[in-house]
Amino acid sequence: MSRGRIEKALSGFYYVNTGSEVLQCRARGKFRREGLSPLVGDWVQVRELGNSEGLVEEIEPRRNVFSRPSAANIDQLVIIASGAVPVTDPYLIDRISAIAALKKCQVLVCLNKCDLDPADGLYEIYGGSAMDVLRVSAKTGEGIEELREKLRGKLNVFTGNSGVGKSSILNALDSKLTIPVGEVSKALGRGRHTTRHVELFSLQEDTYVIDTPGFSSFDTEELNLELKAHLPETFPEFLPYMDKCRFVGCKHIKEKGCCVLQAVKAGAIPRSRHASYVRLYEEVKDLKEWEKK
Repeated sequence: MSRGRIEKALSGFYYVNTGSEVLQCRARGKFRREGLSPLVGDWVQVRELGNSEGLVEEIEPRRNVFSRPSAANIDQLVIIASGAVPVTDPYLIDRISAIAALKKCQVLVCLNKCDLDPADGLYEIYGGSAMDVLRVSAKTGEGIEELREKLRGKLNVFTGNSGVGKSSILNALDSKLTIPVGEVSKALGRGRHTTRHVELFSLQEDTYVIDTPGFSSFDTEELNLELKAHLPETFPEFLPYMDKCRFVGCKHIKEKGCCVLQAVKAGAIPRSRHASYVRLYEEVKDLKEWEKK
């Protein structure tokens, strides 16, 4: 038996890096019977069958799991956004970051295409939030070394709306990757997905990145009862104020004596972040226990 990590899942095969080689593996039937699928990022035990083939025998306990994109054991979610075409809606960033916070995942907001537009509005929002934010340009190389440092020592997932430059940034980080890059439609203001499956790339010995399809794949499966129960905590800017509200169980929407709302009014919490919180609250508030999958 060998221990390795799944780097790619494609057409029923799992490509497991054991440190000495990459094995093309099938998974034991017991996983399907148990409703458990091996995921990119999983640490697994494999039985070697020869000719660089193997069988996934066991999946080790996971730190976290994302449904879409299908990945496990993520340390940091890197949300690629842009002030240039396609312009990123802050709500998309906030929706993803809330899900990441629920799963104990660090969040980095990375504003690409700053050679075309510095994304001042987005930078102001997230510079005033509890999340890390930086500007980069995959085209000119600006900020790429700073990004490399923020990725170091972690298993990172890149996500963002299609056309925002996820694959371009990966290529800028490592020219050997040569990941296909799509063009942004001038008519629609959005790109085509060039990433068709989830795959893990090694940038250096202790640093890994998973590239994913765009925001449309980060689906409503993650908007669940657990998020409903813990939504305020997934907005870390709220944490210093939540316990000071006048009423226990304050929803931080429009209640009297809400310290979160007072902090928003005072500029300590970005208004855009609170607006996204309210929108997410409206999305999950009517979820019922019987709807749980």
